[in-house]
Amino acid sequence: MAPAVVVSDSGENTEYEGRITVYVIVCVVISAFGGLMFGYDIGISGGVISMDDFLEKFFPAVYRKKIHALQNNYCKFNNQVLQLFTSSLYLAALIASFVASKVCSKAGRKPTMQIASIFFLTGAILTSGGVNLEMLIFGRIFLGFGVGFANQAVPLFLSEIAPTRIRGALNISFQLCITIGILMANLINYFTSDIHPYGWRISLAIAALPALMLCLGSILICETPTSLIERNKVEKGIKVLRKIRGVENVDDEFDSILHACERARQVKEPFRKLMKPVSRPPLVIAICLQIFQQFTGINAIMFYAPVLFQTVGFGNEAALLSSVITGLVNVFSTVVSVYLVDRVGRRLLLLEACVQMLISQVIIGIILLKELKPMGDNISKGEAIFVVIMVCVFVMGFAWSWGPLCWLIPSETFPLETRSAGFAFAVSSNMLFTFVVAQAFLSMLCRMQAGIFFFFAAWIVIMGFFTWFLLPETKGVPVDSMLEKVWKQHWFWRSFVADDDMRTDVKVV
Repeated sequence: MAPAVVVSDSGENTEYEGRITVYVIVCVVISAFGGLMFGYDIGISGGVISMDDFLEKFFPAVYRKKIHALQNNYCKFNNQVLQLFTSSLYLAALIASFVASKVCSKAGRKPTMQIASIFFLTGAILTSGGVNLEMLIFGRIFLGFGVGFANQAVPLFLSEIAPTRIRGALNISFQLCITIGILMANLINYFTSDIHPYGWRISLAIAALPALMLCLGSILICETPTSLIERNKVEKGIKVLRKIRGVENVDDEFDSILHACERARQVKEPFRKLMKPVSRPPLVIAICLQIFQQFTGINAIMFYAPVLFQTVGFGNEAALLSSVITGLVNVFSTVVSVYLVDRVGRRLLLLEACVQMLISQVIIGIILLKELKPMGDNISKGEAIFVVIMVCVFVMGFAWSWGPLCWLIPSETFPLETRSAGFAFAVSSNMLFTFVVAQAFLSMLCRMQAGIFFFFAAWIVIMGFFTWFLLPETKGVPVDSMLEKVWKQHWFWRSFVADDDMRTDVKVV
């Protein structure tokens, strides 16, 4: 059995027994299906909107533009309503995240995940059976509610149930499932694109499978001890704590959670507490990370990868196959993050990826600027393949850094009294800027042409400076000692927490 560390305000370390149990792994795998739902939707929409049968039924004007011989290469798919098909989900998720925050606190993490799966099942049924555009958008809104609830509950669940020493790796299983969902969607789109005229319906219907797995699987998992104790189910909380740690002696960890819950109960309005200076460091970090994640340009590539590859010269089938390749790169690179995040830390991964993503974005922009003219032939096959390679290099860097860590860091840095509310801001910020990018990308591609890649490259430079100067390292720091061990030690953020009015005379795990 491996020891975990308890850190008190005096700086003394106490060890208690605990191990990584099979039950914890089962809980992690089942809960991470919430990420599979999210990832599948990210991957499926871009492939579906590139299918001629789907466009001809719901977006005939776009279909006519697509097959027109003299169209602008950068403007084949520029249509606001078409973009709304993709982006409406994220607007719904933004709204749902604040409701999910309340449900998460009052009912628990497990019921919130179950509600998410029901919303997602409903959305999958409506979109796959859509007979008109209104039904399609309505289904996407239900999918958005599911994403909002799942993205609120799953990362918190994972951070609270995981032992400290592997918290990063277990939390990243959420992002790993997102990448697997994207890969599944790309593979399914590749095969269903040849099934006429209802291949797109199959693609959208299969979204119900991960939702069903989460719904049924969540019956088997426990609620987190933190959530149980927070809701005055103390006896059940300590029983679950013993079960997930695999030992009887959990007194130190239990005392830590109990004190954190008592402190949290003193905060009657967590959203107001978030506006105080002491809450500013984790709140600003959480929101900025979500904004930066979207302005790397990753979702523009993931949503519209088939469309992008068609733009640079691939046919429909080849474009979908290229998306499968990037999906594979995404999955394997996320596995790298699982291995490295608790070894090298969060900051190093983020900084290295900034360099990698910047170089690949600039190279893609230069190739398209030189070779892909608005009118006329597409770029050569060799150059198109090189663009795919650079997209893979970009996805690789994102997948082991800004993809998983933008969910991990906010889930581990808020104190219990503002954890659910603070993470709601993180989720809603992510959904807001995902909506903005999804709604604007095709129009930006049409107007800015190759310059859009330089636009995202400029944001990556800003992200690098932000990480270097303002993002502290949280590797190996227990979730309930971030205030003392991280924010009060940081050259900039310590000025905000210097006059903290919260007691720190309790043990933290």
